[in-house]
Amino acid sequence: MDVNSAGILFPGQGAQGVGMGRWLCDNYSIAKDLFAEAGEVLGYDLADLCQNGPTEKLDATEFCQPALFTVGIAAARVLAAEHPQRVSNISASAGLSLGEYTAVCFAGGLDFADALRLVQRRGQAMQSASDAVQSGMASVLGMELEPLQALCDDVREADEVLRPANLLCPGNIAVSGHLTAIERLQPAALEAGAMKVVPLSVAGAFHTSLMEPAVESLQQALAEIPIRDTRIPVYSNVDAAPHQSADEIRDLLSRQVTQPVMWEASIRRMIDDGIEGFLEAGTGRVLRGTLKRIQRKIPTDGFGDE
Repeated sequence: MDVNSAGILFPGQGAQGVGMGRWLCDNYSIAKDLFAEAGEVLGYDLADLCQNGPTEKLDATEFCQPALFTVGIAAARVLAAEHPQRVSNISASAGLSLGEYTAVCFAGGLDFADALRLVQRRGQAMQSASDAVQSGMASVLGMELEPLQALCDDVREADEVLRPANLLCPGNIAVSGHLTAIERLQPAALEAGAMKVVPLSVAGAFHTSLMEPAVESLQQALAEIPIRDTRIPVYSNVDAAPHQSADEIRDLLSRQVTQPVMWEASIRRMIDDGIEGFLEAGTGRVLRGTLKRIQRKIPTDGFGDE
C-alpha cells in the first residue's frame, strides 16, 4: 500500500471463526510462539481453540476476546518482523470494541501478557453481565442513525434498553439491548425501510447500560495493569479522537463497554488527520467492508488470513 501515512485497524467480536490463526502459526514461528505464551497466561490451549473450536466455545465472550486479541497481535508482529515495509508508514491505530485493546497494545501502551490478562478479565466481566439478563445485538442494514434511534425509542418498553450501539458505517448500525425489544424492532425496522436485520453472535447487550455490572471489575483490572503513553495515537471508540496519554486511555477503556462505538466517526477523523490508507490486521474483512462504505476510494489492505 503506497501511502505516506497509514492506520492499522483491529477487529472486534463477530470477526471470529474456527480456523483463525492457523495460517499464521503454520507459517511463522513468531505467531506460534505468541500463541504458546498466550496459552500459559490464560491457562488453556488458545491455539487449539482458535484452530479447532468448537464454535460454541470460541463464540463465548470470555474466550472470543482473548482469541481475537492474540490473533491481531500475532498478525502485527509477523508483519513487523517479516514485512517491515508494510508497517513502516503506520502512524495511527484503532480497533472495533475489543479491537481497541489490540490497538493500544500495538501502539506500545500495554505489554502483551498484561494486555491479555486485561482482555481476559474484560471478557469474563462482560460474560457475567450478559448472563444476568436476556439481551443481545443485531445489525440493521439500510437505515440511518436518526430514524433508527427514533424507532428504538418507539418499540422499547419503559423498563427495556434498546439503542444504536455500533455506528459502523453508512447504512450499517448495530443496535443493542433486551432481546424482547430487539424482537419487536426487527419487523418494525423492515417496515420502516431497513433492508435486513441480522442478529449478531454476541452474548449480550454490549455498549449499553446493561454492561454496567462489568465496569467495576474492568476498572479494577485497568488500575492493576501498567499502561504507558503510546508511541502513536490510538483513536478511541468513545469519542473518535486520538489519544496517547496512559491516563486518558485507561479512562476511555473503562467507559467503552457502556458507550456506543463511534467507528465511522473514528475513521473519518483519521482521514481528516492525514491517514491515507488502512491495514486490517487479524482475521476477516469486516473492517475493510466498513471502510468501503465510509470512503470508497481509500486504499486498504489486510493481513492475518491466508
